[in-house]
Amino acid sequence: MSQFSFHWQLAHRILREKGNRFAKPIIRLSVFGVALGVVIMLTAIGVTAGYKQVIEEKVVAMGQHIRISHYDRNYSHEQTPITLNDTLLQDLRRNPEVCSIQPYATKVGIIKTPNQVEGIVLKGVDASFNGRQFAHNLVEGDTLQLNDTIVNNYIILSKQLTDKLQIKLGDKVRTYFVQDPPRQRSFTLSGIYETGLPEYDAKFAIVDLRHVQKLNDWDSLQVSGVEVLTNDYSKIDEIGENIHHQIDMNLKAETVKQIYPEIFDWIALFDTNVSVLLIITTCVCMITMMSIFFIIILERTRLIGILKTLGMKTKHVVHTFLMVAGRTLLQGLLIGDLIGLGLGVLQQKFHLVKLDPETYYVNFVPIKYQLWEVLLLNIGVFVACMLVLIVPAWVISKKISPVKAVQFE
Repeated sequence: MSQFSFHWQLAHRILREKGNRFAKPIIRLSVFGVALGVVIMLTAIGVTAGYKQVIEEKVVAMGQHIRISHYDRNYSHEQTPITLNDTLLQDLRRNPEVCSIQPYATKVGIIKTPNQVEGIVLKGVDASFNGRQFAHNLVEGDTLQLNDTIVNNYIILSKQLTDKLQIKLGDKVRTYFVQDPPRQRSFTLSGIYETGLPEYDAKFAIVDLRHVQKLNDWDSLQVSGVEVLTNDYSKIDEIGENIHHQIDMNLKAETVKQIYPEIFDWIALFDTNVSVLLIITTCVCMITMMSIFFIIILERTRLIGILKTLGMKTKHVVHTFLMVAGRTLLQGLLIGDLIGLGLGVLQQKFHLVKLDPETYYVNFVPIKYQLWEVLLLNIGVFVACMLVLIVPAWVISKKISPVKAVQFE
């Protein structure tokens, strides 16, 4: 029989022996403590990853990772137009990091119904608009069917606006624009969307780009800007910086993080909080394992003395009791994984825990688990807990005298 097999069987007998007066309930408690810690850590990293994914999907559905517009200090929605020249479009299309581009134009106006008046921003899009992706945000109706020949007279409004205006699909939507001379446009409501992003839902209405160009007295090549989707969202800061340096001096490229800093600052705070929580919870698991380790050794002092009397070396005694701790720790990790991942799957499928979308941007707690994160978490906790046990295990085993230990009761 190999030494490892012998130490493993001995560790198993120590854990299973019925004579453990204090160790057994303490071991169960430590397993519960480690499992609870793992559940908390899994939930933390799952919710953080889930939030990031949901926000990314909402941003993509709005059509932009990076926005190119005129380089001025006009931060209103009545922007200075840029011209869609072939050089700009070709440079963007040649960029291997760019997935798609779509021009847009905006115009501030008012929607008036018999009982309500609401300010809006018309966002004009053309046939390059990613309607399939935007459809994920639709609550009712359809996206705009756009082509290059016929002007589309439909409009898409947010659920927030339709609730305030008390209108429904198929209703006429009359919009008014304060300019010289004042203008009015009538649309038919074809779709209702909800992103959960308050900056967007509170004011944006989607229409055919040519309506906005005509209201602004622009030609067919003039737009407010160009929205760019990238192949890799995680690299948008780098890609945005590269595009900004490639375009003309009178243009600027802003990432979605720069456009909506309050949302992404809030998400970045999640990362900080999760890091702190992981450290604290890991420390609690380490303290729990040290406590149970001391109790097991104290209760097995006589056994240590007998083993040393029979010729077992100190390092082998240490290996045996580290295996006892390792088995206990693995049991806690396994139970924690099963509970944590199980709760996560239930939340993913049934959205049991709800949220206020006006505060959290989503109406339920999103959870996303990645296999490498779960494995890294388990390995990290296991290694950290086992490392803190090596020194006390060695010191205690070294200090125990076989003669005194055999007489220990």
